[in-house]
Amino acid sequence: MPGDDKTESRKIDHIRIVLHEDVAAKGIVTGFAAYRLPHRALPELDLNEVDTRTTFLGKPIAAPLLISSMTGGTASAEKINLALAEAAEYLGLPMGVGSQRAAVMDPRLASTYQVRRVAPHIPLLANVGAVQLNYGFTVDHCRRAVEMIEADALILHLNPLQEAVQPEGDVNFKGLLARIEEVCRRLEVPVIVKEVGNGIGAADAIRLYEVGVRIIDVAGAGGTSWSEVERFRQPNDTGRRVASAFADWGLPTTECVREVRTVLPDVTLIASGGVRSGVDVAKAIALGADLAGTARPALFDAINERGAEAVIEGLGAFIRELRVAMFCSGCANLQALRNLRLGECS
Repeated sequence: MPGDDKTESRKIDHIRIVLHEDVAAKGIVTGFAAYRLPHRALPELDLNEVDTRTTFLGKPIAAPLLISSMTGGTASAEKINLALAEAAEYLGLPMGVGSQRAAVMDPRLASTYQVRRVAPHIPLLANVGAVQLNYGFTVDHCRRAVEMIEADALILHLNPLQEAVQPEGDVNFKGLLARIEEVCRRLEVPVIVKEVGNGIGAADAIRLYEVGVRIIDVAGAGGTSWSEVERFRQPNDTGRRVASAFADWGLPTTECVREVRTVLPDVTLIASGGVRSGVDVAKAIALGADLAGTARPALFDAINERGAEAVIEGLGAFIRELRVAMFCSGCANLQALRNLRLGECS
């Protein structure tokens, strides 16, 4: 496959727009504010002994917090990914890279995703767009993405709305489930399927599970809206109108978590989409998630002149907030948090 300058240009656009424009979903929220953790005035715990540790992909992690996939494929993205990876290694957190399509097409871009040298121990996730399986990508291309970054798993991301409003979008999603099944069957590492901010509900989660997907990242609505991101890339008023019509589209993150956990009690479930604090992480776990993922806050920290140090501070605050939320809810560990009954705000 030849290289594609348009792909690299699009990635530069995405970074710029997410950092400098209002791309939050409009008219829809994640749902986290609708729930409250029960306060225990007498928790009978020592905060210093509250245990946030768990495992993911067979590796120990310090907290159920994933640095979600963001970028790659440009020189500026390389700096961002290295900062994120250094912070992930220091904090003991898993991390995903952005879509590797650009580097699979042009190996000269591979270095913008390669972070193992600064993060040798963390669970690291490769990433390609699932729809590319309908546009020439094969299991071998997926394998190449995994090997490129020495990944522990492969994310296949689903983004039908983004592709539909993107000026250069790939919109043939027909027959994709069978191709996902083939990747699950033939790839040597686990396959994770995630949305990009409009959610995965129960019906689609069941279909994915039936073809071999055992890790699902719901990536629900209420955080960054990729139709809003694409609105800023439109060449004309009609394109901007169409994209803006979907600012409130999708399934709220909390709704996705509850739905999917109800129908798939054994799936490894990641809650991302508008996760903005450690309290959100705690609520996500109590609602049924195994991990929570965040991207935008870490991206803003990664472009700070202090790089990894700023990401460590920002995500370190997430972990501290999670620990305090567990402490004040009387939860000594994540299993206790999973058993917790959340209150609903009126």
